[in-house]
Amino acid sequence: MAVMTLIDALRQGMDEEMARDPRVFITGEDVGPRGGVFRATQGLHEKYGSARVVDSPLAELSIVAIGIGAALADLRPICEIQFADFIHPAFNQIVNEAAKFYYRSNGTWRVPMVIRTPYGGGISGGLYHSQSIEAFFTHVPGLKVVVPSTPKDAKGLLKSAVRDPNPVLFLEPKKGYRAIKGEVPDGEYTVPIGPARTAREGRDVSVFAYGMMAHYATMAAEKLARDGGIDAEVIDLRTLLPLDKTAILASVKKTGKALIVYEDNRTMGYGAEVAAVLADEGFELLDAPIRRLTGLDVPAVPFSHPMQEHFMPNPEKIAAAIRELAEY
Repeated sequence: MAVMTLIDALRQGMDEEMARDPRVFITGEDVGPRGGVFRATQGLHEKYGSARVVDSPLAELSIVAIGIGAALADLRPICEIQFADFIHPAFNQIVNEAAKFYYRSNGTWRVPMVIRTPYGGGISGGLYHSQSIEAFFTHVPGLKVVVPSTPKDAKGLLKSAVRDPNPVLFLEPKKGYRAIKGEVPDGEYTVPIGPARTAREGRDVSVFAYGMMAHYATMAAEKLARDGGIDAEVIDLRTLLPLDKTAILASVKKTGKALIVYEDNRTMGYGAEVAAVLADEGFELLDAPIRRLTGLDVPAVPFSHPMQEHFMPNPEKIAAAIRELAEY
């Protein structure tokens, strides 16, 4: 095992897939000699050259469109959108083209592409560098939507995404790029897309989260176990589409209580779907109301650091919500 940051694990995953399969290439804004704005692709241009690590124009629509065309031609593009906030010009390409080719062609055409993008708040990025976009895209059959929260999963899920025969939207919690560290296995491995991960086993409350919030939820659960005698189970969803309903229901069957944590706006956020699954298929398992801890219903994450902290869930807020639900 090697200990590395989230972003180092992502870079290693891309490096290994490019070495394994000459059809894999990367394109996006500043991904070449600069290595991307977060340095996710640092060193790959020097290693693989400008034909496989391709700087693009500042045009997200064309980044994704080129990726779709290349995928249809049996290449394996990794398209980087510099910030999730900038993905909206490519919405039509992703939703109406990439996600629908397999269905519209009765399985004849596949689009094996990965769209990587950093999402979420926590870096004082303000309105256009802090958005969470998962709720838009998890409504789209034909896409897979993946959000890792550990370096091991980041690398393993990315490798699985590159090998997937159809499009994968790979959301990376940028607050955790260098804040989250963990062990990554030596040698070849992948993490399957689909199954959730039990980040911490517990008996009192089930906490469902993903990305940075899964990391924070685990921190909160560990603190409560040390200080408060509350034993919370943390389920890292890690794949949002398809959703692992089996893991969700199995956890609530054990604990009887559910807290859903996500940093996006509360109304119509992704966690509402998790709540709907619990209400529809797990109602008889519940001993308390389903609770959500989320970002606020305001247009954007504020730039001001104190206001940003007020907006976003954090380990202390999650611990308080777990404690309140445990005492219900």
